[in-house]
Amino acid sequence: MAETPAIEHRYESFIFDSARWEGFEFRPDDILICTSYKAGTTWTQMICALLIFQTPGLPARLSELSRWLDMRLSKKDKVFAAYDAQTHRRFIKTHTPLDGLPYRDDVEYVFCGRDPRDVFMSMQHHITNMNMEKIAELLLTNGEPLPEIPPPPSDDINERFKVWMTQGTNDWEEDGMPFWSHFRHAQTFWRYRHLPNIHFLHYADLKADLEGEMRRLAAALGIEVPEEKWPMLVKAATFKEMKANADLTAPDTDHDTWISNKGFFNKGTNNQWQEGLSQESQALYGSVSRDRYELRFLNWLEKGSLATVRPEELPAEL
Repeated sequence: MAETPAIEHRYESFIFDSARWEGFEFRPDDILICTSYKAGTTWTQMICALLIFQTPGLPARLSELSRWLDMRLSKKDKVFAAYDAQTHRRFIKTHTPLDGLPYRDDVEYVFCGRDPRDVFMSMQHHITNMNMEKIAELLLTNGEPLPEIPPPPSDDINERFKVWMTQGTNDWEEDGMPFWSHFRHAQTFWRYRHLPNIHFLHYADLKADLEGEMRRLAAALGIEVPEEKWPMLVKAATFKEMKANADLTAPDTDHDTWISNKGFFNKGTNNQWQEGLSQESQALYGSVSRDRYELRFLNWLEKGSLATVRPEELPAEL
C-alpha cells in the first residue's frame, strides 16, 4: 500500500464521471464528502453545512451549496465556477472512491459508512423515485452520451440482491452491479484510516448519538461552535427536520431529478434488510462478504463504533 492515496481508476456511470475532477482548483481548507450511494451522503452534507454556517437558515439549497462535482447533469465549467465563487469554507460532494480522487494532505476527506444490506434496500426505493425522463433530458442538454441502462435482472428483490453481491460493474470490482461496489468504495478509505485528514462517520453512530458525532466532526474539521447553538443545529440535522424541508435539503433539487423530494427521505432506519431479504440472501451475504473482505473492516462497515458494543447495550431504535 502506498503511503498516500493515488488515482488508480476512472469511475464512470450514466450519472457521474470521476474524470471531471481534472483541472479543479482546491483550497487548503476544502472538505470533500466522499460517501458511497445511500450511505448518508446528504446527511453528512447537511451536518457540514450546519457546522459551517452555524444556523438552520442556510443561504441556499443544500444541492447548490454542495454540488455533486462528478455528476454529469451539470456542465463541468458551471460547477467549477459555482465553487470558485463561494467565499465560505467549501464542502464538496463526490461519489468517487478514494482511488479515483485527487489526494491532497491539506484537504479534509469525510467518509460515512453504512451496513451494505441497508444500502441495497435503500437503493431499491431510491431507483423508483428517480425522474429518468428529466435525467435523460439533462444529459442530452449537456452533450453527454445517453447509455443503455439495462433493466433490473428480475422483479424479485432477492434475485437483484444476488447480482449485487456477486457481479461487479468495473473490472476491478467483484460486486455492486449495476452500480459500483459499496464494499470496495469503503475499503479505499479504510486502508488509509491512519491519515489525519481522512475522517470516518457511520450511519448507525449518527442514529445513536447525532449530537456527539456532530461535535466529533466539528473538532476534526477545526470548527468551533458556540455552546448555545448546538441544540438548534442538532435538531436541524435530524431525519424529521430534513424530510420536512426536503425542497431545500434533498440532493439535486436544482435539477428536479426526483419524482418526490420528500420521497428521497424514505425511512431513515437501519435493518430493513432483516424483513426484506430472504434467509438465502442473508446467508449469501454472510458467506460472500466474509470470504472477500477482512472481518474487522466488515464489522465496522456493518455497525460502525457499535461493533464494539455488547448487543444488550445497543440503542433500541437500531
